[in-house]
Amino acid sequence: MKLNIDFVKMTGAGNDFILIDNRKGSYNGISWGKLAPEICDRHFGVGADGLLVIGAGKEADFSLKYYNSDGSYGGMCGNGGRCAAHFYMSEHSVRQCKFESLGHIYSSGRQDEFNISIKMKSVSIDNIKRNINLYDNQVSLYFVDTGAPHAVIFIDDLPASLRQMLNETGIAGLGRTIRNHGMFQPSGTNVDFIKITGDRTVDMRTYERGVEAETLACGTGAIASACVECCVNDILPPMKVHTRSNQILTVNFKVDGTLLKDVELTGPAEEVFTGRYDYEIRVS
Repeated sequence: MKLNIDFVKMTGAGNDFILIDNRKGSYNGISWGKLAPEICDRHFGVGADGLLVIGAGKEADFSLKYYNSDGSYGGMCGNGGRCAAHFYMSEHSVRQCKFESLGHIYSSGRQDEFNISIKMKSVSIDNIKRNINLYDNQVSLYFVDTGAPHAVIFIDDLPASLRQMLNETGIAGLGRTIRNHGMFQPSGTNVDFIKITGDRTVDMRTYERGVEAETLACGTGAIASACVECCVNDILPPMKVHTRSNQILTVNFKVDGTLLKDVELTGPAEEVFTGRYDYEIRVS
């Protein structure tokens, strides 16, 4: 049996998503975890880093569920949340909205025609430094939870052999090794490679679990990178995070000891195109 599914292709600073509006319950029979790998496939589907499903909200304007492109249920997605908020605010011609995700209420606002902000949960920077062995090298990194787990590494702190690996083959190999490292099991981690490029500015490249590849941007990764830069180098926000897509995500927060509060992520979000996907529902 085939079901026609209306969708919107969206991008948040190059982090791309397929958004499906299920507020009316029209697609309640779908297994989203099974649909995600099919519709997100870049060769045989629409193509995206992940699937956003919005539903009716109980205590907010709408609810949001996020699935990685491999079908796994993701944590909070910063860029995905901004895209979903952009969709809702554009539809209703409003400049603010709230949505529910993973038992938390998030607020979002339109800064201008292109930029959408989202208020995220507080981030703990207590005891975040880790030392792991990679290819017979001892490497220091910083592990933080920004709604999704992230291991943040300063590229300049890597041994010369690992920097050479990044220069020659990109971040996928080293990122995959860290993502699957025993220290972060069973769930694994996202991995952010950052480089300080100026005052309150860092370059970031992210290997995302669930996508199992480098993505052009990562919202929770940008927050993690900014938080680590603040913690390690005593830099106060706002921080500008330059992503692989050459677009900027801005991260702001307030420092309260080892807790970073009022965390806000701001950056571009836009609709790319709309479409209809013919989904084959297999009845067992």
